Amino acid sequence: MRPSHPGPPVSSPGRRTLLRGAGAAALLAGGGVPLLSACGGSGSAADPKTVTVGSNASDPVPKKAFENVYADFRKQSGITVHVNTKDHNTFQEQINSYLQGTPDDVFNWFAGYRMQFFAAKKLATPIDDVWAKIGDNFPDAMKKLSKGEDGRYYFVPMTSYPWAVFYRRSVFRQHGYEPPATWDQLVALCKRMKSDGLVPIAFGDKDAWPAMGTFDQLDFRLNGYRFHVDLMAGKAAWTDPRVKNVFDHWAELLPYHQDGFMGRTWQQAAQSLAAEQAGMYLLGSFVAQQFTDKAALDDLDFFPFPEINPAYGQDTVEAPTDGYMVSRAPKNHAGVVKLLEYLGTPAAEELYLRTDSSVVAASGKADTSAYSPLQKKAFDMIGKAGNLTQFMDRDSRPDFTSTVMQPGLQQFLQNPKGVDGLLSSVERQKKTIFASS
Repeated sequence: MRPSHPGPPVSSPGRRTLLRGAGAAALLAGGGVPLLSACGGSGSAADPKTVTVGSNASDPVPKKAFENVYADFRKQSGITVHVNTKDHNTFQEQINSYLQGTPDDVFNWFAGYRMQFFAAKKLATPIDDVWAKIGDNFPDAMKKLSKGEDGRYYFVPMTSYPWAVFYRRSVFRQHGYEPPATWDQLVALCKRMKSDGLVPIAFGDKDAWPAMGTFDQLDFRLNGYRFHVDLMAGKAAWTDPRVKNVFDHWAELLPYHQDGFMGRTWQQAAQSLAAEQAGMYLLGSFVAQQFTDKAALDDLDFFPFPEINPAYGQDTVEAPTDGYMVSRAPKNHAGVVKLLEYLGTPAAEELYLRTDSSVVAASGKADTSAYSPLQKKAFDMIGKAGNLTQFMDRDSRPDFTSTVMQPGLQQFLQNPKGVDGLLSSVERQKKTIFASS
């Protein structure tokens, strides 16, 4: 994965979720100030030769990539896609009002819990008819991510990227390290790296979201996919001993994390890996954006987070996935079906990736011949996963993750011994927030 645009690499907000704070609570609960003037649909009359798409792809590279895809669809179908593009952050913040007003026929969104929330609110249209045509193009884990709680399909995945432990192959060769496959091997490797003068695990949590990725890995490795998903959805208790076990394991790993993490961004932590000062870094594959030197980029590799509980192995992969949903009353349903059937093909994803190489195709049948070695490995890892998660602030309510979990995890990182009181507090706040839906 190379940087998708020139200039200094920056954090890409589209790689995470952008509903934040108290405003998000009102939006998810269906309240808040009407904001359709800022994020409304095109509102055009029904036209059998036109489909409208509400897009959050406001950055130049993905915007151009989608333009190419829609132009190809028009050539094949004769149907024009009118795109209503809004600033990425604005789109996320105002999605609820948008969907309850006069939305476009189709809109860009996220897989998993975020999709299921609007499906359950009857703000999206089931697309089982589309999946009858495209189902063979996707692995089972992607199919699972695309279903609502009612078992029906509501989502067509387009692109994805994995979270994993990244490292420099040359550093591992120099010191004779081997990628660890188990927890004990990981801890032993951290000890070796520390004795060799390396920072074992690069880490920066200034923006408060990276720590959520560490929690996710530990939780589904220890407790399995089902418990993790239930915990994120507010269905399991944070005071459950299984959650305490996650933090106990994390505390064992903390001495090997990079110091000063509260004042360090993820980009700065990535630079320590690029500079061979740190041995490993748990992050999404967008970490490659920080490797601007081709030789260093070619040296970058990764391994899945090691097994902790043999009952669950390494079967779950964190792979945030972006794609499409259909609004509750599309004006041109027949055209929508044709568009989504096209978007669910390997060819459409391959065309998109010719412009935006920072992600990989969601389809298991996409041609990977043009992928970099890192992209190919990411694609294979996602395709072989038994279960896919989306990251804490996509798998849960963003008002909960932003107001409770982000500060809570930072509190733990600074005071690991206070975890019992922290989890009791998290559970109390969770009950209040989730009861508001």
